[in-house]
Amino acid sequence: MTLVNMKIKSFVFLFIMAGLLVSCSESKTVKNAAPEVKKSTAPVADSEVAVIEMENAAAFGTIRIELYSNIAPKMVARFKELAREGVYDGTTFHRLNQSVIQGGDPNSKDDDPGNDGQGGSQKPNVIAEFSDIPYDTGIVGAARSQDFNSANSQFFITLKREPAFDNKYTIFGKVIEGMNNVRTISGVEPKEIERPVEAVRIKTITIQPGR
Repeated sequence: MTLVNMKIKSFVFLFIMAGLLVSCSESKTVKNAAPEVKKSTAPVADSEVAVIEMENAAAFGTIRIELYSNIAPKMVARFKELAREGVYDGTTFHRLNQSVIQGGDPNSKDDDPGNDGQGGSQKPNVIAEFSDIPYDTGIVGAARSQDFNSANSQFFITLKREPAFDNKYTIFGKVIEGMNNVRTISGVEPKEIERPVEAVRIKTITIQPGR
């Protein structure tokens, strides 16, 4: 093989590899690109509400949530589906802090607290449905990982205005009754970091006609 041919082949190889790197980079950029934010759309309460009944009803009562199908139709549909299938029954609020209470992880049903917060349902993840609705007190958002499109079953309720959450997590509802119960749950002690030592367990989440 002549020196000229070797140089040509080396150039072709490098050109191909450069193309592959650009393609991978572009693909990664598309995957991790921030989703479009739905703007200037006022939330409209769905015809159905979600009612969270706690296992320890005397201490934690119930939480009633209006749902926003016009803002996040896919996440609302998923939440209703999982509730009707009983996926949330027996799960816990595994993460409690001054900003949110978070639950909905099927892993929290087992006897291993170490995996709480790491799981989801067996269904595919739900794509992001971001909006410019502010994260005020009582907003219900879809928990996710660093992947914008990784919401599945876990959800959280905000305890106060959280501007850092705006435009970054799907909003699909708001607490309309039982916010005091949310605050009571958030104050449970003792905790191991953010997880209650004694499980704060959801008895059931039902989907009911709105008033």
